[in-house]
Amino acid sequence: MLHRIVVLGAGYTGAVAAGRLAKRLHREDVAITLVNPEPDFVERVRMHQFAAGQDLKPRPFDEMFAGTGVELRLASVTAVDVDRRTVSVTGTDGPAELSYDTLVYALGSGWNDGDVPGVAEHADELASRPGARRLRERLAALEAGKPVVVVGGGLTGVEAATEIAEARLDLSVSLAAHGALGDWLSAKGRAHLRKVTDGLGIEVHEHAAVTAVTEDGVTTSDGRTVPAAVTVWTTGFAVHPIARATTLEVTERGQIVVDATMRSVSHPDVYAVGDAAMAIGPQDKPLRMSCASGVPMAWQAADAIAARLAGTKVPHVAIRYFQQCISLGRKEGLIQFVTADDRAVDRALTGRTAALYKELICKGAAWGVANPTVGLPARRRRVVRQETEDLAPAEATA
Repeated sequence: MLHRIVVLGAGYTGAVAAGRLAKRLHREDVAITLVNPEPDFVERVRMHQFAAGQDLKPRPFDEMFAGTGVELRLASVTAVDVDRRTVSVTGTDGPAELSYDTLVYALGSGWNDGDVPGVAEHADELASRPGARRLRERLAALEAGKPVVVVGGGLTGVEAATEIAEARLDLSVSLAAHGALGDWLSAKGRAHLRKVTDGLGIEVHEHAAVTAVTEDGVTTSDGRTVPAAVTVWTTGFAVHPIARATTLEVTERGQIVVDATMRSVSHPDVYAVGDAAMAIGPQDKPLRMSCASGVPMAWQAADAIAARLAGTKVPHVAIRYFQQCISLGRKEGLIQFVTADDRAVDRALTGRTAALYKELICKGAAWGVANPTVGLPARRRRVVRQETEDLAPAEATA
């Protein structure tokens, strides 16, 4: 009987995990099902580009996973029962239930409105393709001179503001940041970010926590009113709510608590990767929600699953950070080098070279989804058949 592996979500982490498992294990031993509501891969790190009017290259899953044995199930996940080991989904053919032996939970995160009044009704988001498409349409319809406010001074906010300002020089773009502009960057990084925002004519409102959004602007905690024909809300991400409704051990924000191999600490037949997981990195700090964290988490989970099924030693490679790659439009970029635990160091790469570097990183991330075992041995592992129906195969000792 085939060991059934179900992967939920085909973002960077889910797609990488599914592809890596297919390369690690024999088709005669496992059945890998990838559940996703859309038939093609969404480059989430490029949603600000899409919203600004750029067309992205389509990446159909049937081409990316051709010949791998991964079965794509086009459906939305509606529930997970980790005690019965079943997943409820709804697709074009109606509701269905999938059973699994091993589950990889990679449903990720979505828009977080922060419970701020007016955000859900009046603001736009970049956390999903439908959201980015709606924003794209709204920006395209704006007449010259109209104001656009981007709320959030983190990576997503900075990238969105600079991309929109560069693509639409006729608009009045502003950025509202909770703290100082680029306060997490090095001095060199902050100076370059300021240079680019000034050059693009972006008005930056620092220490401006937004407390309300209306149809024609935002209000900050110190009483300022910033006019906006379009408000883009980028203050953070909310974890997909399904895990919280299960008996899995989760954090207050709904992330699944995992060990160093991305295995649930409460249910050993469940693995969680990407934004859906609470994993600990260098200096005992939680890994941040990002593609930089999610892809190595997917590698770790896939390799651990394959090793446990094969009865071999479970590999473990510490996940660490090297840089933060920030696009500042198509002509400018910023590569902020960081410590293993993601703190900025003095070194930073700026300008056109940094923009090209960032573009290579984005292309490499998408390419890696279809080529998940680069640099690794090609030999597939055979599944060790269990005589009992334990929830997880016995782990080999080191």
